[in-house]
Amino acid sequence: MGSGERQSMISVEHLTKYYGEYLAVEDLTFEIGEGHVYGFLGPNGAGKTTTMNIMTGCLSASAGSVHIDGHDIFEEAEAAKKCIGYLPEQPPLYMSETPLEYLRFVGEAKGLRGQALTEQIQAVIRQTGIEAVQGRRISALSKGYRQRVGIAQALLGNPKTIILDEPTVGLDPIQIIEIRSLIKELGRSHTVVFSSHILSEVHAICDRILII
Repeated sequence: MGSGERQSMISVEHLTKYYGEYLAVEDLTFEIGEGHVYGFLGPNGAGKTTTMNIMTGCLSASAGSVHIDGHDIFEEAEAAKKCIGYLPEQPPLYMSETPLEYLRFVGEAKGLRGQALTEQIQAVIRQTGIEAVQGRRISALSKGYRQRVGIAQALLGNPKTIILDEPTVGLDPIQIIEIRSLIKELGRSHTVVFSSHILSEVHAICDRILII
C-alpha cells in the first residue's frame, strides 16, 4: 500500500481452500486498508465467493489466516464478526416478513435491544432508501429493493467493514445505477468490499481494486 494508506482493516495471508481434492483458493494474500471502496474483481469461478465466505467466518479455510481489525476470524470469531456486515450473493431474507420486521429480527440476533435497536433500524432504513416499502412484504418487493433490504441488515450493528458479494447481479439497469450509487455513499463512512466480474462496474465505483 502507498505511504498515505491508513491501517489495515482486513489482512489475508496465504489463504487456501480445498473442497475435497478441488482447489478453490490457492495461497491468496492481500490487505484492505480502512476507509476505501474495494472492488474484488475476477471471472466467475475464480474463488471470490469462497474467499468472502472465509473472510466473514461463514466457511473454514484449509490453510492461511484472516484478521479483521486485528481479530483472528477463526480464533476470535465473535469480536471479528462484530466488525463486519455481510451481504451474500443470495440475500438471506424472510419473504413473509416486512423489511421492518426482518430488520428487527436481525438486529436482535446481533445483540441490539430497546431504543438502540429502534434507532439503528430507522437509520439503516433511511440510509438505504427503503422508507416507502418498510411495511410491505419482502416477497412483493422488486429485486432492487430486496438488495437494499439486504444491505440494510448488513449495516445493523454499525460494523466498520461492509462486504457485498455480487450486489448488482440480476438487477435491471436503473437498479444497478441505484445500488452502485448506494455503495459509493457507504464508502464515505465504512470500508466497503464488493465482488464483481464486471471491470467497468469496479472502475466506476472503487478507489482500490483487488484482482483474483
